[in-house]
Amino acid sequence: MATETKKAQEQAERSTEEKLRFLFELQLIDSEIDKIKILRGELPLEVQDLEDEIAGLQTRLSNIQEEVKDLEVSIQKKKNEIIDSQGLIKKYQEQQDNVRNNREYDSLSKEIEFQTLEIELSEKRIKEFAGQLEEKKILETESKALLEERTGDLEDKKSELNSIISETQKEEEDLKKRSDNFENLIESRLLFAYKRIRKNARNGLAVVPVERDACGGCFNKIPPQRQLDIRSRKKIIVCEYCGRILVDSEIITKEGAPE
Repeated sequence: MATETKKAQEQAERSTEEKLRFLFELQLIDSEIDKIKILRGELPLEVQDLEDEIAGLQTRLSNIQEEVKDLEVSIQKKKNEIIDSQGLIKKYQEQQDNVRNNREYDSLSKEIEFQTLEIELSEKRIKEFAGQLEEKKILETESKALLEERTGDLEDKKSELNSIISETQKEEEDLKKRSDNFENLIESRLLFAYKRIRKNARNGLAVVPVERDACGGCFNKIPPQRQLDIRSRKKIIVCEYCGRILVDSEIITKEGAPE
């Protein structure tokens, strides 16, 4: 707690010129980090989208394969029912040869007729299931092909992203370390304001120099007296048009944050 209090006191006691310089140095570093992220472009999002799509395709394919299995089981079940009915018909026909009266014969005939209808109904259902099965297998083939295609796309995108990350990782880590060092030099209220402006500003620019008598962010003209105030570095001045923190271009120094 004492260390944090001392740190906050040191931050507050720094001159406005130091605060402005640290803010601008931080902006320059964060802008370099932004460039690396821009280099990656939409690849991270594209990778995530492809991973989500592949997960959806895998679920869809799994469901289709389950439906295929269910239809195959249903077809086999109806085929077994036909075999059972055929067996019963044969048994009833044999029994008809040994009946003692017409009533028994007619009863067996009705059973044979019923089993014949059962066979016809099972055959009809088999045709229906076979039609559905054919459609599902076509969907299965299409889904497998699409899944394979998207998996290939994902591998390509991941390879491209990993290549960019490997090329820029060390640079980004160094820049992030420098950014953290400068953040530690800036008092919390200023750092909060910087991050809020940066989040809402175009290109992430929260601190900009005055260039050709204009704001380096929105390019609106800055009155001469206001430019004198900015060059004096006695107070923190924001652009009345875009809200960015303004500094004079001469504030850039070769000094940096301690390692």
